[in-house]
Order: sequence, then C-alpha cells, then structure tokens
Amino acid sequence: MSKLQPDETIRPGTNFGAPAELGFIGDVGATNARFALVQPNGTNTTARVYALNDYPSLTEAITTYLAEESPSARPRQAVLAVASPITGDQVTLTNHPWAFSIEAVRKHFGFRRFRVINDFAANAAAIPHLADSDRLQIGRGSPVAVAPIGLIGPGTGLGVSALVAMPGGWTPIEGEGGHVTMAPADSKESAVLELMRRRYDHISAERVLSGPGLVNLYNVLCELAAAPAAPFTPPQIADRRIWSEDSRARDATEMFCAMLGTVAGNLALTLGARGGIYIAGGIVPKLGTVFAESGFRTRFEAKGRFRPYLAAIPTYVITHPLPALLGAAALLERR
Repeated sequence: MSKLQPDETIRPGTNFGAPAELGFIGDVGATNARFALVQPNGTNTTARVYALNDYPSLTEAITTYLAEESPSARPRQAVLAVASPITGDQVTLTNHPWAFSIEAVRKHFGFRRFRVINDFAANAAAIPHLADSDRLQIGRGSPVAVAPIGLIGPGTGLGVSALVAMPGGWTPIEGEGGHVTMAPADSKESAVLELMRRRYDHISAERVLSGPGLVNLYNVLCELAAAPAAPFTPPQIADRRIWSEDSRARDATEMFCAMLGTVAGNLALTLGARGGIYIAGGIVPKLGTVFAESGFRTRFEAKGRFRPYLAAIPTYVITHPLPALLGAAALLERR
C-alpha cells in the first residue's frame, strides 16, 4: 500500500502552462516511486509514495496508484523520471531490478504522450521553478544569467545533470556523470582509494559519494586505522551524536563532503556552470549545518589558477522535497 506524504507536495497552485489534459507525473528511484497528477488548471495532487520492493513491476505500481487516486478521467499524457540512463525503448533501473518497455507502458495506460527522462534531468528541469525558500546557498558567488547550470546529488547512487539555455527555454541534459573516475585530492584520500581499488575494478565518484559510498568510506577508514567497523547506516555515520563514540564516522562524513566539493568543482569547470551548481539527492539536504560547515566549498574552489573562476560560482542545496516531480510537471507540455 502507498502512504500519503502531506509534506511532500509540488507547490500548490504552481502553473506550468496548464496542460490541456490531465497529466501523470512520476519519479522512480532505487528505493521508492512517487506519483502525482497535474490537473488541466496546472494544480497538482499530493504525491503518493510506493516502495519498489512491494511491487513486481512499474506497471503494477502505477496501476495501484491510479486505483487509489481514482481520478475522474484517465491521464492522457505522462512524464516519468527514472534512475537510469535512457538509451532506447527498454529501460532497466541502475540500482533496482525493475525493467520496462516505454512503448508497452504507454499503450497499457493509453497515454497519448509518454516521456521517460533520467531522474536527475528532471531535477535539473525543476531549477528554474524553485523559490528562494527551496534552496540554501553554501558559500559565496552569484549566478550569471542564462549561463549553464550544473546539478549533482548523492542518494542511493550519484546523479549528475545540467541545464542549458536554448531558444525554446531551459533544456536539461541527461548524462551519467556519477560514474566518472574518482580522483584523490590529498594523501589521505589516496590511501582510501588505493585500498578500495583492491576490491573494485573501477572507483567511480558514486562508489564514495552515495549512501553506500559513505559506508564504504567509513569501513575503509576503520581498516586503515586497524579499528573495528560498526554496522552503521549512512544516517548514523552522518549523525553528530555518533561522532563522540566513533571519530571515524566523523572523518568519513568530512571526507564525503570534501570529495563532493572536488567532483562539483570539476563539473562546474567542465560545463562552465557560471549559473551555479545545485546539490540534490537524499543525503546532503539532511546534513544541514554539518554540510554548511564542512570542507565542501573550500574544496569546490581549490582548482589552482582557476580558484577565482570557481569562487564566483554559487553553490546551492535544493531543499524542495520533490524536485524531480516538480521538473516532471514542468516538462508535461514540452516536446
């Protein structure tokens, strides 16, 4: 069964150009799927949340949602954000066994138009629609109008996307930047990554900048210190109350934030993202002051001769609870 999340809503009354027909939007991650409807007047229903492991397929989950929501008319257009690269009709989630055919799902539900997009591209599409209260600036810098914008977000995996200004409006870029090779920035990180290289054929940014990645960092730091590792979850590792009991949990969290600064700075340089770098995902928004006080921003700017260039670029944490659904709603009428 689903559970209603009254606090997880797209902003009531938000208008995205008022779709001509009832629209269906969804955000499918590695753990949960969130679905909502967008009315022809542009308002939305409260999102319902479904655990992926409770359903054998995407079709079953959407069917359950529509039965529970019981709209007066069937939605005729849909935008679905999924945690997977979209390279053709067949889609397989990166970190979950669900797989589906885009055309088969479209026909099954009778959608006139069915757009499937990478979940972080949907997050990127939300950025122009964020209110000031939906983001928290970390450090200094000011955005340059219509300059590219970058997006990165650790969660179950590591999502990366971008937003570029085109004649038809802001356009999200789909990519898999979370799987770039992670580079160390100091000797301590070198020791951590060297030990990890003995176990994995590729140390991607996602291998350390995700929920499982935070656990990886903690376990390796314990091993390097010849100390036993506790069976902590990612939230426990990032909990200040745990740090007084286990300093390596604090060290892992600090290394996580600094490494995120390295990768975010690389993204800003690659894109020329003078419009800003945004941070989404399920981990950083929950860190609060821990992240604001971390080495993230210092590491973000630590690019030698290009320090002044990066110092001028603002970095923001997205605090909106459902940015992917916000972006999916904005894309309902986009071709």
